[in-house]
Amino acid sequence: MGRKIVVLFVAVAVLCMAIPAYATTDEWWKKAGAPYKGITLKGIGQSTPPSEVVRDVIAPEFEKLTGIKIDFEVQPWGVQYEKVIRDMDTGAGIYDFAYIEQDAIYAFLQKDWLVDMTKIWQEHPELTDPDLDLADFTKFIEYYKDPATGHIYGLPFEAFLKMYVYRTDLFEDPEIMRAFKSEYGWDLRPAIDWEEYEQIAKFFTEWGKKKGIELYGHTAQAKTGYQALPYEMVESIWPPWGIYNWGINLNNWRTSVKNGGNLNGDLAKEAFRWYIDMLQYAPPGVKTYTWDEEAASLAAGIVAQGFTYCEFLGGLLANPEKSKIAGKFAVTMPPSSPQSMNEAVRGLGYLGYYDGASYSILHAAKNPLPAALFIQFIVRKDFAVEYARRASRVVRKSTFASPMLKELDQQQGGYFTAFQKYEFLFAGAAPLPMHLVIIDIYMDWISKAVAGEVSPDDALDSLAEEIDSTMIEMGY
Repeated sequence: MGRKIVVLFVAVAVLCMAIPAYATTDEWWKKAGAPYKGITLKGIGQSTPPSEVVRDVIAPEFEKLTGIKIDFEVQPWGVQYEKVIRDMDTGAGIYDFAYIEQDAIYAFLQKDWLVDMTKIWQEHPELTDPDLDLADFTKFIEYYKDPATGHIYGLPFEAFLKMYVYRTDLFEDPEIMRAFKSEYGWDLRPAIDWEEYEQIAKFFTEWGKKKGIELYGHTAQAKTGYQALPYEMVESIWPPWGIYNWGINLNNWRTSVKNGGNLNGDLAKEAFRWYIDMLQYAPPGVKTYTWDEEAASLAAGIVAQGFTYCEFLGGLLANPEKSKIAGKFAVTMPPSSPQSMNEAVRGLGYLGYYDGASYSILHAAKNPLPAALFIQFIVRKDFAVEYARRASRVVRKSTFASPMLKELDQQQGGYFTAFQKYEFLFAGAAPLPMHLVIIDIYMDWISKAVAGEVSPDDALDSLAEEIDSTMIEMGY
């Protein structure tokens, strides 16, 4: 009785402070998992900070509570992607659940590779977290709904924006500020357009040379022959220049200017030339960088500014054990053009990528019901704030009400404030069912231009021509 009184008192106090209360208890998870005690769930995730938290923290806790064993592997993007596709193609049923990135969800739905989680909740209320509260999820959950039925095919466990990170210790250094204004005639601050960004990049690269220190004004995920490179173009560079949906006309699925697209238009070419030219202000190894090395270059303190997936903030950039810039960086909007900003505000475009992923149940899963239980455990409310601390991800609205998140916001350069303020200007990937096919074509031609094998303009002309031909071959 005494324990119940204490629990009730705490719950009332929490409600009075306007902090979300959590209904689901350890006892509920134990009871729900009891019929499956002793079985092993097999899962696979991408090697992102949120997936590492699943492996290192959430899975062991779930095993302890339920007796359900979790065999969970975390792999680099390419390896994880290939293993899941192979499992789906063969119907082998190796994995019960898998990491499904937002930009791939449309292809998975089209191929009927995922299990309808809404149907599981309807048919098995005993496996439905009493505090699941789907309305509490941010708008990112909309990407995991079947457009026809509204049913959910995965619960987002990571969602974040790719934003502009800059070194406050450098941008606010009096000597640097004087030198910059003397050279460019305006007060140093985060860039609001591409010309300003380039001036800042050039300045800091030259400043590093002048002072004899390793410092560069830019970084990128420019590894040739790897999909991080085309993703950077379609997600982070072209949108704030005003090129959306990979340059594809979604009304007729064509990319070339002559066929109604804008992938090889003047604006797309200008942005691509800018991207390649900016690599001169990045560390020498930038053409070997994926998203991991891009973030690591910021954490190493050798880059003054850059764009990065903000999932790296908590576990890397803000971690004093791993970062030389902990407490010395801030997060803001990426540069843009007046036109793209206007279009984004009016809902006619977007300024950057709203990235993330779900864990979803695969159609050949041997254990779909306990997998549904585990996926709910990953996104439960009572771990949401701690998850944000570890991996800078927020997928629930209620998380923003926590005082702890406000403390984390300061540690992570104001990211969570920026997330709430600017979320509406970002968007997930376009609904491209053929995404898994065409991304490699984008990679080939963009890589050739970055490697200097062809000019940026010729690369985009060839890319648009090949994409249009491929679309025709696929029946689009």
